[in-house]
Amino acid sequence: MADVFISYARADKARVAPLVAAIEAKGWSVWWDPEISPGREFDDEIDTELQAAKAVLVVWTPTSVVSRWVRGEARDAAERGVLVPVRFDQARLPIDVRAIHTTDLDDWREDSAHPAVQECLRALEAMIARSQAAQTGLGNDKAGSLAAQKQSPRFSVCVLPFTNMSGDPEQEYFSDGITEDIITDLSKVSALRVIARNNAFMYKGKNVDVSKVARELKVSHVLEGSVRKAGGRVRISAQLVDGENNGHLWAERYDRDTSDIFELQDEISHAIVKALKLKLLPEEKKAIERRGTDSVEAHDLYLMARQIYVTSQEDMRSAQAIVRLCTRATEIDPDYAQAWALMAMGYRSLRELGAQSSDGMEAAERALALDAGMAEAHAVKAYILLMRSDTDAAASEVDMALKLDADSYEAIRAAGRLNYQLHRYEDAIRLYEKAVGLMEGDLNSAGMLVSCYTVLGNAAGSRGAAEFALKRAEAILARDQNNSSAVVYSAYALAALGEGERAKTRMNRALVVDPENWDMRYNFACALNGHLQDGQAALDMLGPLFATITEPLLRYMKADPDLESLHDDPRYQAMVAAAETRLAAAKGAEQPLEVKA
Repeated sequence: MADVFISYARADKARVAPLVAAIEAKGWSVWWDPEISPGREFDDEIDTELQAAKAVLVVWTPTSVVSRWVRGEARDAAERGVLVPVRFDQARLPIDVRAIHTTDLDDWREDSAHPAVQECLRALEAMIARSQAAQTGLGNDKAGSLAAQKQSPRFSVCVLPFTNMSGDPEQEYFSDGITEDIITDLSKVSALRVIARNNAFMYKGKNVDVSKVARELKVSHVLEGSVRKAGGRVRISAQLVDGENNGHLWAERYDRDTSDIFELQDEISHAIVKALKLKLLPEEKKAIERRGTDSVEAHDLYLMARQIYVTSQEDMRSAQAIVRLCTRATEIDPDYAQAWALMAMGYRSLRELGAQSSDGMEAAERALALDAGMAEAHAVKAYILLMRSDTDAAASEVDMALKLDADSYEAIRAAGRLNYQLHRYEDAIRLYEKAVGLMEGDLNSAGMLVSCYTVLGNAAGSRGAAEFALKRAEAILARDQNNSSAVVYSAYALAALGEGERAKTRMNRALVVDPENWDMRYNFACALNGHLQDGQAALDMLGPLFATITEPLLRYMKADPDLESLHDDPRYQAMVAAAETRLAAAKGAEQPLEVKA
């Protein structure tokens, strides 16, 4: 098997050959299938070589970026951490690999000493050294490269959701916030691999066997704990458990004023690092101690807003609560970038639903002015730009968000929305599937998956996504039967599964309680028309919404595949025409009158 697998488009063979020569000159073997004809199948031989390669060099050109074979090989390599991409002619990269550093070779002129080629060769060398070290069982110190050391930390940890012991379900936001902050802090330690929030929170509310968790997530240690908050005091108990022998490596109980919460979190993070005998780099120590705010009160408000965002997305009342909480947080600390970004998300939802004139751009820009490296702020800006029909600018913001944090839930979800609106449904599916795995309360992405699979005619995929969405929605309703987002997406899933009577019963009951919930009406209409083929019932559902529909939502509705079959219906056309007339009149009234001299 070869050291380096090269993925490229057959038409680019002449351009790739000198690059192959430069790699072979380093003494590495190369597999680049020169004998496989165009129109090849992704057969066993290719798959075997791809999986065995120590590094995969993908050559992006305007030709290769549209090749599903090259894109598939790049995606596989990225998932295994062996991808080294290069680019010619400023090819526009597939969205799922844009966050990975790509070397431009336009001016290398087939000179192997060119800095860009040397950069590429160093990346390949690091990959090959790491693979050889793993195969021979050598320790990190013998791998021969700092890159290999950083990518193969000796210890790994899962921070399980801390249990809320306050006796008050409304304090759940606080215990979850403590957990997320510790995960964030520990993730800044390069010598430690930390399991992402989405995987850790799969165990929330469950009685877990620590050893089993360690095996399932392939981690060396598990951190578990509990939080009790009452009367201005907070008590946190935490213990670090060895995943192999179930022994307690470290345990401590803290009893402090809530005003000391930041110092307490720092102490826990430093205690874990010390227990594992790891050494913090100076910049890592500073990063752990750096907070978005120094105000405990502002932080607490932000945690409340964040919990609402996680559990009740796409809901008007929830969006209003998020805006109120974040507004108060930024009044306390005007430099709290995270609160500004979350406020923008709330405003964005309210604007789309017609409940707010501001679309949140000012809040998003404020967040970016305070922290230009915040992926979430770029993601919400992308959403707002999509509402303004500026897809090119939205795509640029999505690209930036993914470059800053390829695993950011908000960035991935924004990328999914962008691709959905551009009718790139296969790309949208891949992104939404990743999004639902990153946030346990994400029902919107689950519903979008149903729509994407339905558009593509993939009945099995649509049914699987609907079953997943229904299961997730029912779990939320078991805890909170008034969660409108869960009601919406459970009804949509039931409709997609062909259970029309159950879906309609749930719709009718929900609208009796909340008849002016426009988000609910819109999604119920999509279910009625797109899955139950009841267009007139869908129009009945949309009637009240058309009276106040916003321009962004109308534009989105007209492109929504769930409602496409209504476009030739005279009743639908009349509703759209009336809404467009109303919106045009309102827009004209906003224009200042021309003053004549």
